[in-house]
Amino acid sequence: MTDPLRIVVADDQALVRTGFRMILSADGIEVVAEAADGTEAVEAVRRTLPDVVLMDIRMPNMDGLEATRRILGAGGHEPRVIMLTTFDLDHYVYAALAAGASGFLLKDVTPEQLVAAVRLVRAGDALLAPTITRRLVERFARRDAETSAVHRDLSTLTPRELDVLRLLAKGMSNAELAAALHLSEATVKTHVARILGKLGLRDRVQAVVVAYQTGFASTGDA
Repeated sequence: MTDPLRIVVADDQALVRTGFRMILSADGIEVVAEAADGTEAVEAVRRTLPDVVLMDIRMPNMDGLEATRRILGAGGHEPRVIMLTTFDLDHYVYAALAAGASGFLLKDVTPEQLVAAVRLVRAGDALLAPTITRRLVERFARRDAETSAVHRDLSTLTPRELDVLRLLAKGMSNAELAAALHLSEATVKTHVARILGKLGLRDRVQAVVVAYQTGFASTGDA
């Protein structure tokens, strides 16, 4: 039997935390802690070792971006982090993706979308909203590239892996990649895993970030 999915919800609005807890709990997902700011979120993750953190960006004392950096930069247990935002082009979201977050959701997400996103990220995938994440990366990757610590050498990738990365940067799912490249989904998953391994990346979101930061992908491609 699969272990229950364990979540920390970090948001400075109590009503938002309560709403998310109710939605997730109704689907059998365990909310192991709530946090009202980034400091509490870091401590909650250290204490409860969750699978996923739903992290609001704008919180008092320590914002979600700094909390994400601390959680994913501490070594040891590293949960998946999904950023929560009110605005679909908030530049903090891009910085969070570059810091290692596995994607983001708008706060007006439907219950079904919230549950699906949490389960997707827990399964090892990344939450790439087909339009929002790509637009955000396109908008901010160039501007933030010089200050980002993510710089990778793509020369280690095979021609086929470069094809996969190019389509990943467009926000394609595994099924879409398989159809575009005339491959099975299992083969696509293997290629994606090899790309992440060779580049030392956590997930697909970081691969998209790298594709834009290195100039391999551009806004014109998308």
